Amino acid sequence: MNTSSEKVVEALRAAMKDAERLRRQNRQLVAAVTEPVAVVGMACRFPAGINCPEELWELVASGGDAITSFPTDRGWDIASLLGSDVDERGNSVSIQGGFLHALAEFDPGFFGISPREAVTMDPQQRLLLETSWEAIERAGIDPTTLRGSRTGVFVGTNGQDYQHLLIRGIDDATGDVGTGIAASAESGRIPYALGLEGPTVTVDTACSSSLVSLHLAVNALRASECSLALAGGVNVMCTPGSLVEFSRAGGLARDGRCKAFSDSADGTGWSEGAGMLVLERLSDAVANGHPVLAVVRGSAVNSDGASNGFTAPNGRAQQRVIRQALDRAGVAASEVDVVEAHGTGTPLGDPIEARSLIATYGQDRAVDRPLLLGSVKSNIGHTQAAAGVAGVIKMVMAMRHGLVPRSLHVGVVSSHVDWSGGGVEVLRSARSWPVTGHPRRAGVSAFGVSGTNAHVILEEAPAGDAPGVVGSVGSVGLVGGLVRGVPWLVSARSDGALSDQVEALRGVGDSAVDVGFSLLGTRSLFEHRAVVLDGVEVARGVAGELGPVGLLFSGQGSQRLGMGRELSERFPVFAEAFDEVLACLDPGLRGVMWGSDGGLLDRTG
Repeated sequence: MNTSSEKVVEALRAAMKDAERLRRQNRQLVAAVTEPVAVVGMACRFPAGINCPEELWELVASGGDAITSFPTDRGWDIASLLGSDVDERGNSVSIQGGFLHALAEFDPGFFGISPREAVTMDPQQRLLLETSWEAIERAGIDPTTLRGSRTGVFVGTNGQDYQHLLIRGIDDATGDVGTGIAASAESGRIPYALGLEGPTVTVDTACSSSLVSLHLAVNALRASECSLALAGGVNVMCTPGSLVEFSRAGGLARDGRCKAFSDSADGTGWSEGAGMLVLERLSDAVANGHPVLAVVRGSAVNSDGASNGFTAPNGRAQQRVIRQALDRAGVAASEVDVVEAHGTGTPLGDPIEARSLIATYGQDRAVDRPLLLGSVKSNIGHTQAAAGVAGVIKMVMAMRHGLVPRSLHVGVVSSHVDWSGGGVEVLRSARSWPVTGHPRRAGVSAFGVSGTNAHVILEEAPAGDAPGVVGSVGSVGLVGGLVRGVPWLVSARSDGALSDQVEALRGVGDSAVDVGFSLLGTRSLFEHRAVVLDGVEVARGVAGELGPVGLLFSGQGSQRLGMGRELSERFPVFAEAFDEVLACLDPGLRGVMWGSDGGLLDRTG
């Protein structure tokens, strides 16, 4: 072979190697942007005293209704609000809704917040701090260990009406109000309290805010902008303004109940709530031993564009966002079993959404496998910026329990929809999750009143990838039988909070080993501590308050030559403490413990 031919062959070899390198890089990039993102922790607050995902599940699985009369502790002029059946325009006036009844129950000291600053903080910020901390603990992570980490925070909101209660005039300014009511502080307060250093974003796309936040968090994780992410949303009605405004616009049902996809749909029902998810790339979650509750396979966000009206839904845009989410998830529409709909219960929006679902999910399905359609808003009302995350939590719990809850207040399905156009069925009764041969999958929709649409594809956790890490105290996610004689270490930042924690443990009937492990290994250890054994508090004190210490060489074989030497060599903290003790006693003890003569060590004297 001549020199020219050798050069050609060498060039071809180099080109082939380069092509293979590029193909490998391409596979890695594709894998990174399509890797499922695991939901490893969840926390929430919703009406009817719901304080955790398990309580939300208990409500929806039992067909519970969380709608109540207006709260009496917010200074609202309820008599004026309920003064007539209709307003001056002839629209019905809502007389009920979904409300959180413990908004004032916040422990600012826990988060290092002064009492004055706590008063000026929007209650939405308080709820986000609480649910973020709880969600992280329920992921099996001590929140204090995340300080300095690239943990991202993505929070959905749609209003800060708390400012109307704070700013009565220029003389009322305290210097804390600005950050107390700022939309940016809804997300920013969390990394400040926990020391997180990943991307932090507040999202306001109205009712799709929390689902858009989830979409942004998933993309940030796949792009390695953060290693862990918090995503969720919150809504609190500090004033009755939105109730009055939407009643006047004809958008609220008088009884405050969302009759999703029903022929009796007469408007949505405003509600309050907060939900928070902890997200992690699936490979990282498995490697770190975090509980994989479900995975996000794909998501998409778009806009209605120039539609029939600024607040009117756009069915074609809804179809596009669903197809985009399915495409990014890499699954066919027929492989999704359930959709948690936006389902607000309005006579305009519900038929448009139903037709979009029929056009996308309802085609090419087996006759005996229709898409099952429901809405958590029928149970808890429309929590606005927290609505999307409420639907996600409901679907994660449903997949884990293998049950699809019914939607309330349906009666006769909407006659404004041609339900024969595709395989879609409204859940008027609870069903076992369909057995299909593929993993359980659900779609979750959320549409903003200003036109921002979001859709997410959820899938059950891969088999074997969800270790038995428990959630926070009080959850029912623990495993194993009751074991006696296992001490539980309980801690808190104040003596009163410690008593509350001990009391909360009295209702836990799960494995004592699992509870003990979780309390010690997945929760922060604070200075006020107690030990609970078989339901009885056997010790209590404050860490750092030293009592008398006694050391004894008993001479009964419980010691050995060289004891403590390895600890001293490996751990500087132990070595320092050991030297300090010897300095207070007899430095010669070191020779007794580590010397060559074992006789001295065995003497009781």
